Amino acid sequence: MPNNNLKNPKFQPAFGLKNPHLQTLYPALFRKSISLKYEIENFEFDDGDFVECYWHQKPSPNSFKPIVVLFHGLEGSYKSPYIQGIMSALSKNNFSSVLMHFRGCSGKINRLPRAYHSGDTADAKLWIEYLKTLYPNNPIFAIGYSLGGNMLLKLLGEWGENSPLQSAVSVSAPMDLNISADTIDEGFSKIYQKHLLRHLKGTLLAKYRYHPMKSLIGLDEKAVKKLKTIRCFDEIYTAKIHDFGSAKKYYKKSSAKQYLKYIQTPTLIIHSLDDPFMTEKILPNQDEISDKVKLEVSQNGGHVGFISGSFLKPKYWLEGRIINFFKTKK
Repeated sequence: MPNNNLKNPKFQPAFGLKNPHLQTLYPALFRKSISLKYEIENFEFDDGDFVECYWHQKPSPNSFKPIVVLFHGLEGSYKSPYIQGIMSALSKNNFSSVLMHFRGCSGKINRLPRAYHSGDTADAKLWIEYLKTLYPNNPIFAIGYSLGGNMLLKLLGEWGENSPLQSAVSVSAPMDLNISADTIDEGFSKIYQKHLLRHLKGTLLAKYRYHPMKSLIGLDEKAVKKLKTIRCFDEIYTAKIHDFGSAKKYYKKSSAKQYLKYIQTPTLIIHSLDDPFMTEKILPNQDEISDKVKLEVSQNGGHVGFISGSFLKPKYWLEGRIINFFKTKK
C-alpha cells in the first residue's frame, strides 16, 4: 500500500457515478464518438511485421510542436473512447499526437503468428527512437493506458537515464500482472474478462487461416474457443508464442512494478483504489519508485474512468490532469 500522502484529493466522481463499474463503463456506453482526422503511418519491423500508427495533427519535421505518443490498453485501438478523447484534448492544447497500435490492433491482422503483450517494449522503443530521429526539435511525451501503461513504465525503467521522452503518464496500469489475472476472474470483473477474452480469441482464431497455429501452441481452434480465463489464454498462447514458457514467468518478467525504481523520466502514475481490474496490492511502496515518479492514487475512478461533473454533463478529468502535467514538464 502506498504512502497515504500520495492519495489524490483533486478527483471527485460525478454524482451518481461513484460506483467503480459505472466509472469504468460510462465512457464506452455513453461517450459520443469523436470524429478526428487521422494520417496513418505504417511502421515496419525487421522481423517482417508492422504496426499502424495513427497521427492527429502530424507536425512537419522542421517544427517545434510537442508530440504525444499514445499506447492503448488490451484490445484497444483508435476507436477507444479514451484515445479519441485525449487526442481531441491534446490538439486543443497545441500538441500533436500519435497512437502506436500494438500488433494486430488497428483492424489489420499482423503478419506473424505472434501478437503483443504487457511487457513488449521493443516495438514502442523502436517507434519512439524513430520519432526522435525524425523530429529532433520536438519534445516527445508519452501516455500509456492499462496494458499500455504497464508496458510504458517497464520501458521507462529499461531506458533509465537514456530515455528520449520529456515526460510520461501511465493510467490504470496492472503493475503486477499476476494479481490482475486473479482479480479479473472474480465477481463482476468476470464480465470484463469475458468481453476481453472474446476479442483475444477472435484475433487468435483468425491466425489459424494464415499460420500453423496448432503446431505452434498445441491447441486446435475448438480448444481455443473453450478457453475461459485470461490466465489460460496467456498460458497457452501469449507465453508460448513469445517464449516465456508459462504465464507465471510471463507475468513475473513483464510486470512494471519492479522497474519503477529505475525510471529517470518525470512520470505520473494515475490509479484508483477501486479499479475492478486489480487490487491495491499492485501498487508500489514509496521505496519502490524513483524520485522521478509521482504516484497519484484516488479513492474512486474505476479503470480508465475518472468521470467527474455529472451524469448528463460529464467531465473527463483524466484529460485535463494529463495535459496539465505535460505543460509543467515542457
